[in-house]
Amino acid sequence: MDEVLLHKTAKLQSVEEKDIRRQCLELQGLDCSDCALVVEHRLSRLEGVLDVQVDFTAQAVNVAYDRRRIQARTIKWRIQQLGYAPVPTTLESWWQNNQELLLSLGAGALTLVAWLGETWLNFPGAASLGLYLSAYLLGGLHTARHALQALRQGHFDSDVLMLAAALGAASLGEFAEGALLLFLFSLGHALEERALDRARQAVRALGALIPRKALVVRDGQEQVVRVEQLALGDEVLVRPGERLPVDGQVLGGHSAVDQSPITGESLPVEKAPGEAVFAGSVNGPGALRVRVTRLAKDSTLARVMQLVEQAQAHKAPTQQKVESFMRRFVPVVLAATILLVILPPFLGVPLREAFRRAMILLVATSPCALALGTPAAVLAGIAQAARNGVLVKGGVHLENLGRLEALAFDKTATLTSGELRVSKVVALDGGEEDQVLALAAAVERQSGHPLSQAVLRAAEEAGLRLPEASQVRAETGLGVQAQVDGQAARVGSLKWFDELALPVGQAARQLAAEMQAQGQSVMLVAVGQQVLGLVAVADTLRPGVAEALHALRKLGVRRMVMLSGDNAGAAALIARQAGLVEFRAGLLPEDKLAAIDELQGSHAVVGMVGDGVNDAPALGRATVGIAMGGAATEVALETADVALMGAELGKLPFAVSLGRATQGVIRQNLVIALGVMAVLAGLALSGLAGIGLAVVLHEGSTLLVVANALRLLHKAG
Repeated sequence: MDEVLLHKTAKLQSVEEKDIRRQCLELQGLDCSDCALVVEHRLSRLEGVLDVQVDFTAQAVNVAYDRRRIQARTIKWRIQQLGYAPVPTTLESWWQNNQELLLSLGAGALTLVAWLGETWLNFPGAASLGLYLSAYLLGGLHTARHALQALRQGHFDSDVLMLAAALGAASLGEFAEGALLLFLFSLGHALEERALDRARQAVRALGALIPRKALVVRDGQEQVVRVEQLALGDEVLVRPGERLPVDGQVLGGHSAVDQSPITGESLPVEKAPGEAVFAGSVNGPGALRVRVTRLAKDSTLARVMQLVEQAQAHKAPTQQKVESFMRRFVPVVLAATILLVILPPFLGVPLREAFRRAMILLVATSPCALALGTPAAVLAGIAQAARNGVLVKGGVHLENLGRLEALAFDKTATLTSGELRVSKVVALDGGEEDQVLALAAAVERQSGHPLSQAVLRAAEEAGLRLPEASQVRAETGLGVQAQVDGQAARVGSLKWFDELALPVGQAARQLAAEMQAQGQSVMLVAVGQQVLGLVAVADTLRPGVAEALHALRKLGVRRMVMLSGDNAGAAALIARQAGLVEFRAGLLPEDKLAAIDELQGSHAVVGMVGDGVNDAPALGRATVGIAMGGAATEVALETADVALMGAELGKLPFAVSLGRATQGVIRQNLVIALGVMAVLAGLALSGLAGIGLAVVLHEGSTLLVVANALRLLHKAG
């Protein structure tokens, strides 16, 4: 596997980027893993094709090619040669959507009429035979096409086994059983495809969230244009109740926007001028004017859909193991079938009976359910995650979420909001806290420092009236001073106050020391020579973090540790508030990498949760990297294995729970598939089952594993 990946990488690197073209094609009829292997093998042999990834669950092929050596039409022509037509860009016809189902139902009707005529209505033998052969043709059309393509490539799959069993039944003169086999197999195949399409639609439905048209203001005139025609910087009007057509920045208006389709947030988010909005979210009661910041093809939702489609092609480890097993298993079944025909007659079993049992064995051991059990579960799991604001970039990461043993968390902007807020105001000598805060805000009003912004925000939220401040001057690294009501007012550090010889009492010093030990930044406030009080500012814990960590413990995440570059006091305070026992402070990026390595030394699967900006190295080193706020940051979408699209940790327990549920469904499906195969093989060898019963149980198990996988689409978010 590594050699193949290195070979593909080398081919891509040998071609200049300007000459590389990439195309994604949806294909009709690409509905099994063996079909995907055939297409991938044939396309990869074309001169000029650099990389091929085929995903039968998404019915799509992604091709990278050198435009100087091969054209897109040549690739499409080769695909059509293999029997798979690219899905037209227009709406598929009703016949194309229902072809396999209609053919299978036609085969079933012909089989029923032939059997009734043969058994009860005294049809001539030729008439019944003609009806059976017609049923063979209708029921076996798709099966034969898939089987022939597989045989051309030297692959032996379930279609080959079923076709061989049907032809074997015909050679015995048991046309009714052979026709019934092909009818039930093709019907099961059609129903499986429809069931899997439910999971595909869960992903495709995301695309329907973006409106086709937008109301744009150009040259002072309002006009309706297609979303694809919008340009960067265009001004779009969004009325109350409408979906936003673009990613952008609010220029005017106030409203509450439902971002749940993108971020999974349960409550609408207030939007004001300067705030970012996402295409596909639903505007609330107020009208908004939005400046386009991303083209339609580059919107967050468009990128999420693209990444989800790519994720479906990244096979889970269990799926890779199953496919490897099947490549060895099917030839063994064919060999066992031949032996079952040859050996029993030497033991006194009639040749006809031995041949019949061999054909039943072919049906019994056809690994359809085994092939579908894992990819169906992964497809449903990734789709359900995307619907709930969690982007999972592949089956391997979904499985790793389900196996998580330890989690490391960044502090700032992950466990905390990343936004400084006033945590405490203390008035000295019987003064009023509001007076201290108002004076501090007046002095800090013209400063852009994060500490100043926190003070101003607190004063605004408290509705305080600020005095006028003039002659404002900042002392870098120390504080700010100004004239307020004719007196010198200062807001700054204890060090600065000591340099100015301002009288700071012992009680104030002790209080400041205690606050700083807890990780808070402390500013003293003075007028003239009198120190009025203290204002403490700190980064605050995100709402719901403690509850999320408690839920993760209940899910079986055995160890959780916070990794922070902040000082020990600040880290200890946040860890205590979050309910974390273990934390490490004062870490540089390389220290975080070392911490992840240490965790991986004692735990098989380690996750790292960060904001995706300064945590990229640690996210990459962990078994599964989980980024917060993927809807707002490009880095999160690019670097992480999993992105929580909203800036809240509450979706992480859902993601882990979904990963565990997916693992459980995969195990259940493997047990169902292997169990039914074992039972049917025993019945076939003992002669207790006919072809009809074998086909019913075989197709029933296949439909059962798909239905079991689709339960994940109802997993609560």
